[in-house]
Amino acid sequence: MRFAAVLNQEGGTLRTVDLSAFTDRMRQTLEAAGHRIDIEIVAGRDIVATLDRIASRHSVDIVLAGGGDGTISAAAARLMGSKKALAILPAGTMNLFARGLGIPQTLDAAVKSFADGEVIAVDMATANGKPFVHQFSIGMHARMVQLRQAMEYGSRLGKMRASAKAAWAAINNPSAMKVTLTIGEAEIVTRTTGIGITNNLFGEGHLPYADNPAGGVLGIYVTVARRRGELVRVLFDMARGKWRDSEHVEIHQADRAVLKLHSAAKKFRAVMDGELVRLDRETTIEIHPGALNVLVPARAVQARAA
Repeated sequence: MRFAAVLNQEGGTLRTVDLSAFTDRMRQTLEAAGHRIDIEIVAGRDIVATLDRIASRHSVDIVLAGGGDGTISAAAARLMGSKKALAILPAGTMNLFARGLGIPQTLDAAVKSFADGEVIAVDMATANGKPFVHQFSIGMHARMVQLRQAMEYGSRLGKMRASAKAAWAAINNPSAMKVTLTIGEAEIVTRTTGIGITNNLFGEGHLPYADNPAGGVLGIYVTVARRRGELVRVLFDMARGKWRDSEHVEIHQADRAVLKLHSAAKKFRAVMDGELVRLDRETTIEIHPGALNVLVPARAVQARAA
């Protein structure tokens, strides 16, 4: 296969490795398996333009994207509906989409798994037409991201510490918003501290990612917690992957949901695949089954077949 790799030199763990040595190993691993690869190392501000250019090449079979959530989401958006496949180099903090695909969490192991990997089709979702691979959320999660962005951190561990501080600050001063959530024929009017709508339902007993990335449904998680103790419990349940045990989270599933905000829109933001975005007064979220081709380890395909 013909690979084109785009590595965000400012993305996650890629900031802390010798990129020259790593790309040499990447090239050796893939070429030894009979593949061809071109590698571009670019600054974060140039990622989108580089992905646009590479995604349009007819000579490319696999776009290998390395970076954090923003890089991976941008690559997936450009390959949605394409015959080209996405290979994810997990260089972010949590790498939740990559985990759901069974991709090893170290850089060299991930590249090795691509050498004999297989292409499968998985789902994507959109919010008002904008693609995402993991989650669209409003409320407390968006507030946490806003607070974290105001903090300084220079490493993965630093980001995790900043996230913990931001979570505590958001819990101590929660904001509830009035929304209408339409799921099929049902219409839910509520005040909530948070709603997360995910590309497939989260699995149980682990970090929040989908066990089946081709399940064909949105996971819809509505937080009904209001008090600090309740919100702490929600975060604790989320970290343990115990969504279904939480008395403070309502879970739904659908192929389409419409979210209408009744509170002042300018006061709130949304988070899509880890990036803050403007929250529209009305947002339609839809699942798109099989819309993205991804390269995954052969053992991950075998495990799903079993």
